Amino acid sequence: MDAGAQSVGVCYGSTGNDLPSVPDVVSLYKSNNIKRMRIYDPNHAVLNALKGSNIELILGVPNSELQRLANPSNAASWVQSNVVSFWPSVRFRYIAVGNEVSPVGGTSALAQYVLPALVNVFNAVRSAGLNDQIKVSTAIDTTLIGVSFPPSKGAFRDDIRGYLDPIIGHLVWAKTPILANIYTYFSYAGNPSQISLPYALFTSPSVVVWDGSRGYQNLFDAMLDGLYSALEGAQGGDLDVVVSESGWPSEGGFGTSFENARTYYSNLIRHVKGGTPKRPNKAIETYLFAMFNENQKNPEIEKHFGVFFPNKQPKYNLNFAGVRLGDVSNEHNNTLSLSSDI
Repeated sequence: MDAGAQSVGVCYGSTGNDLPSVPDVVSLYKSNNIKRMRIYDPNHAVLNALKGSNIELILGVPNSELQRLANPSNAASWVQSNVVSFWPSVRFRYIAVGNEVSPVGGTSALAQYVLPALVNVFNAVRSAGLNDQIKVSTAIDTTLIGVSFPPSKGAFRDDIRGYLDPIIGHLVWAKTPILANIYTYFSYAGNPSQISLPYALFTSPSVVVWDGSRGYQNLFDAMLDGLYSALEGAQGGDLDVVVSESGWPSEGGFGTSFENARTYYSNLIRHVKGGTPKRPNKAIETYLFAMFNENQKNPEIEKHFGVFFPNKQPKYNLNFAGVRLGDVSNEHNNTLSLSSDI
């Protein structure tokens, strides 16, 4: 199915004590024409509510389950109880085996289990005869990239290649996209002297960075093309990338505001219908992070990524099919011109 014909997806996290009921959440997706959802664990209340909804789903294997699913029989029973028993009335699209696991940092103890769990879940899906319909992957973040600029020279960190290259090899063999969480916000907030706000928000009026013959008008494309280049350097040039999270917080840190967040989300929805300079004219399957503000997340900034308030009111005037309901794109761009040129 052509991703370009679809709305963007939205990630549904539930780390809050004031969120709507699960059936209300599914109804909110449907009434807003949000046709794809990502969840982070196999919550059966969510899966039951999704039955017959026609919403396509990324289902997460939580990082806490990776070690257990490195055992093939555990993986087989996990797929049976959380996938097969809900198929086809729940439209699973991807299973994300682990989220942002890295051999360096806080998740390093789990890294050894990602590939075995990924292969075991893949084999269980294949045994159920569903490997053409449901793709099994993992979600990475951009901390695995060591060189990101210029995009054509993108490369993974040397110290994670032993972890990531075999995962890439499996995904290439299985003809399965890699999932990647891409946040221009964190790149901008970490380096505002080098990265301008308009470049991060898709509001630069012209090309900001030239990379050979390719011109970059926004940071999102530069980050995604840097990942494509890194994949090429790891024998993964044939892989597609699904942007499994992207968003901008409305408060809680440097560069956060309601206006900046609204600008980012509305421009992102429109932008991903096209492609990047390196891979033009190809829609980018993308999931906004996140459906709701989640008041039990930490640090503070993590509480403010929602595109809806917990009372189900829209935070921004977004149209998830990428056709504007209201003019949310240009009315405040004039306030963003004080930043540097890149």
